[in-house]
Amino acid sequence: MLVHSRAGRWTAWTVFFVLFLPLFALPFLVVLAASFATHWSGALPSVPTLAHYREALHGDSLHALTTSLLTATGASVFALVLGGWAALAAERLPRRLRRVVDALFMLPLAVPSVVVGLCLLVAFSQPPFLLNGTAWIVVLAHTVLVTAFAHQSVGAALTRLDPAYEQSAASLGARPLYVLWRIRLPLLLPSLTAAAGLCFALSMGELSATVMLYPPGWVPLPVRIYSATSRGSLFEGAALAVVMMAATLAVLLGVSRIRNRAAHR
Repeated sequence: MLVHSRAGRWTAWTVFFVLFLPLFALPFLVVLAASFATHWSGALPSVPTLAHYREALHGDSLHALTTSLLTATGASVFALVLGGWAALAAERLPRRLRRVVDALFMLPLAVPSVVVGLCLLVAFSQPPFLLNGTAWIVVLAHTVLVTAFAHQSVGAALTRLDPAYEQSAASLGARPLYVLWRIRLPLLLPSLTAAAGLCFALSMGELSATVMLYPPGWVPLPVRIYSATSRGSLFEGAALAVVMMAATLAVLLGVSRIRNRAAHR
């Protein structure tokens, strides 16, 4: 849209495809092809099969997918509540204190996620907050890792809100809670849904902290993919990866539809 000449548009499209195909599309296509393969000794896979997908959608693999969906959903909800509420509260703070709050929420992103997992493992392995060995510590770890994105998304959206809506409602006698529920949150809904989709996608693919914390009965799908590939079952791992990408994409498309409906209201 920003390139007006025909030669410039062709150049832009050429550069896009030259960079997109080998860096992004080709790896996904290789994983997709491997998920149907029985052998891969030449340039292309051979003896196509659906057995890997049958295994991926049954038994422990299906349980791992369900675990990942539940974990990502829980982490996204908690991240939206905590990050969004903190952004709303920090809006009234002085600029220096607001920067401190932003830094605290960004701190988990400044260290490797395995460090976050270790911190939670040490902090919640003794009473009165004994979460080690439960599914809650996995959800908590994912929440800690993705809340920063919800906080930043809502905070950025708040800076773009027109204060006239809130001021008009307040001048008519609306209480702060009513203004928040009926005016501010509906205006923030597109940003909230976008943050929810991002948090969900990041949680679905999180591995490093999860490996340190997951209990035997709560094995997310990335852990199962890692286990399959580490023991040499590359084709099984590829099928699990495709299933995880498809499930994540389906949820993101659903969130996108909700966002578009909210934006057109």
